[in-house]
Amino acid sequence: MTHNEQTNIRQRFGKAVRQRRRELDMSQEQLAELAELHRTYISDVETGKVSPSLDNIEKIAKALGISIVKLFARYKIEPELDK
Repeated sequence: MTHNEQTNIRQRFGKAVRQRRRELDMSQEQLAELAELHRTYISDVETGKVSPSLDNIEKIAKALGISIVKLFARYKIEPELDK
């Protein structure tokens, strides 16, 4: 996986988190508290600056009230594969 592909998945995941959070009318502070993470970390996730661990992806998804699978599927995190 190239550096650009890694950055791209971080950005797509961050956009999905932000979109879901906004749908729930939740602040970054509220999400951070529910996920037991720091607010600046949530900000960094949403902007694609960090690559969250699987543990933190799970914490964020639970705090957003959505499964990891649905978060990835509903917000189209996975790019379309060329056929």
